[in-house]
Amino acid sequence: MGRGVKAAVVGGVFAVMVGGAGYGAYNVMSALNGDSGAAGPASAETGPPSADEVKETADRFFAAWEKGKAADAAAYTNNAQASGQLLTEYGTTARIGDVRITPGTASGATVPYTVTAKVAYDGKSKPLTYKSELTVVRGVSTGRALVDWQPSVVHPELQRDDTLVTEESANPPIEAVDRNGTVLTKEKYPSLGPVLDTLRAKYGDKAGGTPGIELVIRHADEGAADTPLLTLDKGTPGKLRTTLSAGAQAAAEKAVKQYAQSSVVAVQPSSGEVLAVANNREDAFNAAFEGTVAPGSTMKIITAATLIDNGVTSMNGPAPCPPTATWQSQTFKNLTGMEPKENATLANSFLRSCNTAFVKLIDEKPLTDESLTTEARTRFGLGLDWKTGIVSFDGKVPAVSGPDRAANAIGQGQVQMNPLTMASVTATAITGAFRQPYLVSPKLDGRELATAKGLPYGTAAQLKQMMRLTATQGTAAKAMAGLGGDIGAKTGSAEVDGNAVSDSWFTGFKGDVAAAAMTQQGGHGGDAAGPIVAAVLRAAG
Repeated sequence: MGRGVKAAVVGGVFAVMVGGAGYGAYNVMSALNGDSGAAGPASAETGPPSADEVKETADRFFAAWEKGKAADAAAYTNNAQASGQLLTEYGTTARIGDVRITPGTASGATVPYTVTAKVAYDGKSKPLTYKSELTVVRGVSTGRALVDWQPSVVHPELQRDDTLVTEESANPPIEAVDRNGTVLTKEKYPSLGPVLDTLRAKYGDKAGGTPGIELVIRHADEGAADTPLLTLDKGTPGKLRTTLSAGAQAAAEKAVKQYAQSSVVAVQPSSGEVLAVANNREDAFNAAFEGTVAPGSTMKIITAATLIDNGVTSMNGPAPCPPTATWQSQTFKNLTGMEPKENATLANSFLRSCNTAFVKLIDEKPLTDESLTTEARTRFGLGLDWKTGIVSFDGKVPAVSGPDRAANAIGQGQVQMNPLTMASVTATAITGAFRQPYLVSPKLDGRELATAKGLPYGTAAQLKQMMRLTATQGTAAKAMAGLGGDIGAKTGSAEVDGNAVSDSWFTGFKGDVAAAAMTQQGGHGGDAAGPIVAAVLRAAG
């Protein structure tokens, strides 16, 4: 959206609106002067507001809001400056008028309500309806019953320092379609909402459409795309073809809904094209592309490649799995119940996800503190500033010494990943070629994709076979059960400081589809992330 109009800073918005109905009977000015008791009692009250106080305060606030009297309404809140600004600009910048507010039944000190209004701009207008709620609290210094001010009082999607603006859009609307021409909408694929907004902001002027007129939330973060709330004039959408697969996307959306704080990405290993991206989170953060968290034992794919490429061992070579492994006074253990195996091969330690085997081997010569970093960057293309078409984080595997070198090898320490990077790691592991993932063809805007030399044929063949074994005989077998064809996987669980339950990680492939998922505090890899990946592979593979 254009930034020429002064925006409403979400500390408060409101403006001159045409007078309100149900609450017009209140004499707001006399209330402010204390004639109706709104100015507070002679001696400050204490304790929670009574039901009568909650109703009276909410009613008086609504009455002033309906009349467009921002200062009067703000006086019934515990932050008059912030609320006054937002309530003023509600009418001027957002161009919202004819406000009517219908309160629902209070639950304690919280009052739900429905707002109906009209948004008008340049001769065009449309009705606006939404629901929100407010809470009445006791003023700390005055003892008055006051509305506890939050931007969401004005609109439920507003956050601190956001703004409301109605204007002609700077970016024409887009009609995003999948790889086969199927239209992708946020109504059908809710998880794609923020992604589609970002695509419009970046490619709207390249897709051939004409601008419309919209009421939007302009976020405080300048890098965030505007969130449309109401379209007064659609303009002409331009068609934007993405790499997504509607079928895979639908499966991804359904799968992440089963587990809170989950994210998943699927890519096509032969091309690098992103087939699906979905999140189920309390916020709108695209953790699937932008997450920066430890990937747990899924990292062992890269570590195994490092061991093989540097001649430390091979798939059928030794990788003993003792009960513990000590690195410079720090002791590493395996998951509870794992049987030690001194004659284990790398394939066996990989499919069982033995931490101690990898901790011991990462100390072998000729490996150095830089070896894991070099492998991740030059073979798997991590940390190379990917140009996916939207904002993304392309992984971090820093060169470190001491215990963190061992921790990095098992996906803890200072390693940072997300489902996008781990899906790409799997794609590279099974093909031997790094193909940078992307969501929109680079031909549209001429951006250059990252390149890396990939893996030797022999290394990729061993990694793929170890992942096959893990999916059929190892820690991933339960989650991958029932999937036919050429399949492979790797599980992971990442411990996070302060959390009693580890993050669940899982990455796998089926044919020419690779996918990875993360569920924060989801437990073992096969418990939550595993079923998500399996569902996506089943639909897309």
